Amino acid sequence: MLQPKKTKFRKQQKGRMKGIAQRGNQLSFGSFGIKTTECCWLTGQQIEAARQAVVRYMKREGQIWIRVFPDKPFTKKPAEVRMGKGKGAPEGFVAPITPGRMIIEAEGVPLEIAKEALRLGAQKLPVVTKFVVRRDYTE
Repeated sequence: MLQPKKTKFRKQQKGRMKGIAQRGNQLSFGSFGIKTTECCWLTGQQIEAARQAVVRYMKREGQIWIRVFPDKPFTKKPAEVRMGKGKGAPEGFVAPITPGRMIIEAEGVPLEIAKEALRLGAQKLPVVTKFVVRRDYTE
């Protein structure tokens, strides 16, 4: 499961995910990728499930890049606890995602295989995504 080795603070404020992604919004490494069209918090388990689906379909050919990392701690209070009494204990880590952010990139496989592999990976994510191809890509 993806999570940072060490954080400066145990707990973090929720924050707001407004606007579109200013960075990480274009293909940088591969020729194909999936890009989000809405906001969400991605957990390490969701990212890992998508990665496994993509790798399994590509049969370990080509290369993939995961462009997000869950480094924001989120907290939860136990069930049936009264209001107040402070913030809950850290539960796990998430990656805040804004629209336009590239999540996975792929390279080294034909267009049809990449499209199907990334579609299977996108099904594992709780966000609507879009398949993108590098502008100068030729078969």
